[in-house]
Amino acid sequence: MVKIRLARFGRKKRPFYRIVVTDSRRRRDSGWIESVGYYNPLSEPKTIEMDLDRINYWLGVGAKMSERVEKLKKIYEERVNA
Repeated sequence: MVKIRLARFGRKKRPFYRIVVTDSRRRRDSGWIESVGYYNPLSEPKTIEMDLDRINYWLGVGAKMSERVEKLKKIYEERVNA
């Protein structure tokens, strides 16, 4: 199954996340199919950037989003539409 989830990057105690499309059986940070955005929880305000066209494409072909990515998508859509 293909999932859209977060992959952790950055360094110790300075996390930075990429929003990636990957096979659900792979490890969190191992090879992914496509990067569709990023999330920086340490910046003020928290930085979220997403390619909604690509996310909607992957959802259309059967990918599932993790709970955290669903929440981030809602926040991002509110910021873009405001």
